[in-house]
Amino acid sequence: MEIVKLQNEAIARIISDEVIVKDTQTLLDFVMSVQYETGYRNIIVDKTNILEAFFDLKTKLLGEAFQKLVTYQLRLAIVGDYSSYVSKSWQDCMFESNKGNNVYFVATEREAVEKLQS
Repeated sequence: MEIVKLQNEAIARIISDEVIVKDTQTLLDFVMSVQYETGYRNIIVDKTNILEAFFDLKTKLLGEAFQKLVTYQLRLAIVGDYSSYVSKSWQDCMFESNKGNNVYFVATEREAVEKLQS
């Protein structure tokens, strides 16, 4: 884990070669562990660290994850390439999420930092 320091807040940047989020419970365990260990509510993780099934809206994993993050007032930026997701429902989900305050789908770490510092 790396820490990105900002003027008013810090962000935990997770670095891993493994899939660490496999379902809603592992996501909750993961973000709560990060918050407990660091005290930070803002987390950046790579898309490759999240099970691909999360990005299939039919599984409803993403929706369940969103609810948990909102409930616990945690913010997550997921860095990755989303160009292969072309369905209108996915594009709408990503657009609405990026307008919100809890989960962001971004292409770069810099974009993630910008979203989480606002």
